[in-house]
Amino acid sequence: MFRKLMGVCLALAVVIPALGVPVAVAADDPELIFKKSTVWKFLTPDHKLATYAIDDPLIEGVACHFTVPEKGGISGMFGVAEETSDVSLACRQVGPVAFKEKFEQGDEMFRTRRSIMFKKTRIVRGCDKTRNVLVYLIYSDKLIEGSPKNSTSTVPIMPWGDNDAPRCADWVAD
Repeated sequence: MFRKLMGVCLALAVVIPALGVPVAVAADDPELIFKKSTVWKFLTPDHKLATYAIDDPLIEGVACHFTVPEKGGISGMFGVAEETSDVSLACRQVGPVAFKEKFEQGDEMFRTRRSIMFKKTRIVRGCDKTRNVLVYLIYSDKLIEGSPKNSTSTVPIMPWGDNDAPRCADWVAD
């Protein structure tokens, strides 16, 4: 039984990289801030919570931090684990806000795979025109049944130094 399991693991170790599965799709890959083990595993990687940072590629001065679980064990070690849909998100203004181009409500800012074929985590952005607030939503989607797990963060656009606060409503494509 052990030999059979090791044979499957070795086969997966060869096949998975050959598939060329991208880890993330965005202007830049997120920066890993830290990982915290949540479940200890013997001889294989632990289950972890991983916290990442990413700058909004269209809006200078806004950064988001998100935390996702990462499975350990044999399936996690070879990148074939079905990750859970639990996510959390916090976005903040970290400098003067400058819009690079117009965007549509609900535009995707970031996307990454959470399983080999069927699940992705996405961050989308919108603008609360009345309050001049950027709204970010992180969620995971699954091809078959979707996922209700999500988190929302808002960024009120404030003046920064001598710079006036731009209106996000002026940058939403109609």
